[in-house]
Amino acid sequence: MSTPPTNPAPGRDRVRDGDRDGDRDRVRGRNGDRDRDTEATVPPLTRIIRDALDRLRAFDQRRPRVWDAALTGFWTVAAVLDYTSGGWRTTAHETVTAPEHLVLLMSLGFSLPLLWRRTHPLAVLLLMTPISVVNIWTGAVVQASLLQLIPVFQIVLRRSFRTVGAATLLFVAPVLSGGVRIPSTWGQEVVSYVWGLVFVVLLGIAVRTRREYTEALVERAHRLERERDQQARLAAAAERTRIAREMHDIIGHNLSVITGLADGGAYAARKNPERAGQALEAIGTTSRQALSELRRLLGVLRDDHPDAERTPQPTLDELAPLIERVRRAGLPVHLELKGEPTPHALTPGRQLTVYRVIQEALTNTLKHATTPMSATVTLTYSRTHLDARITDTGTGAGRTAETEDPPLAAQGIMGMRERAALYDGSLEAGPLPDDTGWQVQLRLPLKESHP
Repeated sequence: MSTPPTNPAPGRDRVRDGDRDGDRDRVRGRNGDRDRDTEATVPPLTRIIRDALDRLRAFDQRRPRVWDAALTGFWTVAAVLDYTSGGWRTTAHETVTAPEHLVLLMSLGFSLPLLWRRTHPLAVLLLMTPISVVNIWTGAVVQASLLQLIPVFQIVLRRSFRTVGAATLLFVAPVLSGGVRIPSTWGQEVVSYVWGLVFVVLLGIAVRTRREYTEALVERAHRLERERDQQARLAAAAERTRIAREMHDIIGHNLSVITGLADGGAYAARKNPERAGQALEAIGTTSRQALSELRRLLGVLRDDHPDAERTPQPTLDELAPLIERVRRAGLPVHLELKGEPTPHALTPGRQLTVYRVIQEALTNTLKHATTPMSATVTLTYSRTHLDARITDTGTGAGRTAETEDPPLAAQGIMGMRERAALYDGSLEAGPLPDDTGWQVQLRLPLKESHP
């Protein structure tokens, strides 16, 4: 039987790599067109706001310290202005015991640690807690104490809910202790602080949920894109395999027939010039047919090529001309039909499979059998299956069962089995009993066996 080439053609890997790159480029091109179409449906104002936010996030990712320093500087200036303008006295209790320099230190203690609010939010809150205790117990109640809600928000965004509970206790404990020491603060400071805490926690949970949902959607989109690229590459590989199988069947069969005719013509030229002329004529006919099939196969690969021939693939109606060509090449072939085929019993794809299997089996007989031989093709129709059995009486050194050496399994048999598997069929190939020849048996269902 036919064997795969031992020396691959130089540059084949480069061609395959080029095909894969081309597939990826085409997929990216389609994705880019789809993204542009989606972008065109977004309202202009929404697109402007989204682009501005994207640029702001990108800048923050590149230089996070700039944004942290800007926010810290803003709240530090606000805290100092609250101290210098005396605004803190409007919220302080009448029994305030804190000196003014302590109020300034507390204002700075609540604002300056914000520089590390994203990298170490729990540490920042722990640093602010004793300052908050002093703030409440002295009765100053500087407004900068509300800045504790900023690290609480960061903890809700990035840490576990157990850590969120600990941060809530750190924020509420000083306020409750102040309410115990100064009962008049329950209606003002305690309630406002607790409501502020509830609002920040709920806001952080909402933002965190939305962020996780968006990240899940982005990850799913990336996964689908990778799967789409993989499907495109698999489809391209399957198409290349199908084309290679068609090329193998067309070229292998016709070249084997031409070789047989040429050998017979050379032998007949010495004794019977008329038979030699008939052999040359058959060679020309076979060559033209092979070129026509190759032109059709290669023509349909071109996108919308006006000269591409789109004639149907061979069917069982072309089986008789195939057998006649093999006979001219020097192999006596007998065709037997058993059973009556029902109208439209086989789809065009199944007929092509049967045709190619018979063509490959007869071609292998021409190429590998060395003793005087003949072949028989038997087609048996039943209500559910078509059985094709191709036997020959030839033997030769190259005709060994493929199971004896799996790494060198015949490419022709592999191609026939792949064709049969496409339609849930089965194929067996091997020597006849007592090594009197070779047989190929194809069993193909007439209809799909699954929905």
